[in-house]
Amino acid sequence: MVDAVDIGGRLRHLRMVHGLSQRKLAKRAGVTNSTVSLIEANATNPSVGALKRILDGIPIGLAEFFAFEPERLRKAFYQAEELVEIGKGAISYRQVGDDLFARSLQILRECYQPGADTGKVPLVHEGEEGGIVLTGRLEVTVEDERRILGPGDAYYFESRRPHRFRCVGPVPCEVVSACTPPTF
Repeated sequence: MVDAVDIGGRLRHLRMVHGLSQRKLAKRAGVTNSTVSLIEANATNPSVGALKRILDGIPIGLAEFFAFEPERLRKAFYQAEELVEIGKGAISYRQVGDDLFARSLQILRECYQPGADTGKVPLVHEGEEGGIVLTGRLEVTVEDERRILGPGDAYYFESRRPHRFRCVGPVPCEVVSACTPPTF
């Protein structure tokens, strides 16, 4: 059995190495920003022609793209200031490690400001996720189940089940979470 190539992770890694945002790469390649985003999330499989147009925006050829194997970082420890902010707005997502290429686990320290919500449309993606509330109160909805979790409480579910998160109460809520595979 041949291992599948992580096209999305590979594209994300090369885009970041070249200092390009998704928006800038999409503009260079003449595709929509959502196209680049969906490919990087492995939510769509691009045609060879579409992938070539996108790679021309980096620029890198198809052969080089598929032959590229980044060195695996063996870094095991991270200082608090080394966590990478990947969220914006009322929810902060600080990720352990700056590059998740070829990784199978994503770990986040999340901070929800009072009233912050992941949105009215539930999140749905492949994999599993879990977390432990450190401070504050977090309302977690998974399909038609809803619970308010406090410090020390936890959740763990299959991510393809529709879900959402909301901070309830007057203080920020902090959570340490993990998701596999990294899809966030």
